[in-house]
Amino acid sequence: MAEKRVMVGFWPEVAVLEAGDQAEWVCTTGNLKIEFDAARCPFASNVLQAPAGVRLLSGPARPGTNAGSYRYKVSINDVVVGQGEILLRKN
Repeated sequence: MAEKRVMVGFWPEVAVLEAGDQAEWVCTTGNLKIEFDAARCPFASNVLQAPAGVRLLSGPARPGTNAGSYRYKVSINDVVVGQGEILLRKN
């Protein structure tokens, strides 16, 4: 299983994950929250959170999740600061 780092505040906003990969987010300036649509989330939880400086991992996609585009909101200290997208590929 590989990790694909997503740098909050840096581009690109899109991370491509292969089957078994997981996304990684890091924010050193505040509490980080990643929020996917609850009805359309590839991971076990649609809300992922971590305190400043702590590595936030998505975990692998849930079994049976379809390949496709999954958008999310990024919040720092409960303020929405941007959005991103996970492109999930299946082998």
